[in-house]
Amino acid sequence: MIYVTGDMHGEASRFDDKRLKILKRGDTLIICGDFGFIWEGTKKERKVLRSISHNRFNIAFVDGTHENFDLLERYPVISWNGGSVHKIASNIFHLRRGELYNIEGKTIFTMGGGESKDADLRAMKGEKYWEQECPSMEEMQRGVDRLYDAGLKVDYIITHEPPSRVKKLLDENCGFNQATAFFDELVKECRFRHWFFGSMHKDIRVSSAHTSVFESIVPIDDPGTRY
Repeated sequence: MIYVTGDMHGEASRFDDKRLKILKRGDTLIICGDFGFIWEGTKKERKVLRSISHNRFNIAFVDGTHENFDLLERYPVISWNGGSVHKIASNIFHLRRGELYNIEGKTIFTMGGGESKDADLRAMKGEKYWEQECPSMEEMQRGVDRLYDAGLKVDYIITHEPPSRVKKLLDENCGFNQATAFFDELVKECRFRHWFFGSMHKDIRVSSAHTSVFESIVPIDDPGTRY
């Protein structure tokens, strides 16, 4: 089975969660951005990644707005379930932007990234910030091409950011960016069963077609069920 959860920000304790015992060998846990375990590139961090890779299920994540893209891009690109991924470990994969995967017979479109609320502050403080945090025009065009190849119909959409109208329901003061504008068009043009996103750090089913995930573990086929 496929399960979906939200931002982890490098918190290894998330993988100690007893709720993950429902995942069996061959299952897949998809994380909706801000994986966070590829940040400093230290020995300690690599040790944590090795520990995570001992899980019996697959771990797949879209990137968020707090990732070290320099480190992420160093991992090899391979083909996995019909799309290209960065292979982090034998069972850990970065789902690239604008890709389409077929996992357990389900078509899944992915588009990580977005715009950090604290981007300007981080830049002023000299903290780590990457321009790659927001999807590029090339990445969005690749997504459009893949969707047209699929007849503008997929089972699920996995992103970090939601469409702007959905985001507005969760935060009236939110800003909009290139990614949310792209998603607004995607909602109009593409048919899909359900859309999962993680940037809002809330566990709530926003509509019949959109679910915000954070700490809950949600079966992709049944967004109304939470563990």
